[in-house]
Amino acid sequence: MLALWKGLQGAHRLAKAKSFLLDQRSNIYSKPPKEKIGPAQSVLVMSVFAVALLAPAGWILHHIPKYRQKDALRLSEDAATSSFKRYS
Repeated sequence: MLALWKGLQGAHRLAKAKSFLLDQRSNIYSKPPKEKIGPAQSVLVMSVFAVALLAPAGWILHHIPKYRQKDALRLSEDAATSSFKRYS
């Protein structure tokens, strides 16, 4: 009896999901575009996206040695001040 009840619940969920998908598909339009986008515009847009995504990562990777030097300098200063505080 319990297996039958679970089977009915599963069938109800499946029907509900199917109707939800059909409702979502009704918002898709299949008309041709109002204005055609040329290859130059496509290349321009893709290059702008690529630069926007890769420029911050490139900046960080380019400046890693500076970040490491600052971190090493800060660690050495912390070590020097902590040893000075210990002995005074």
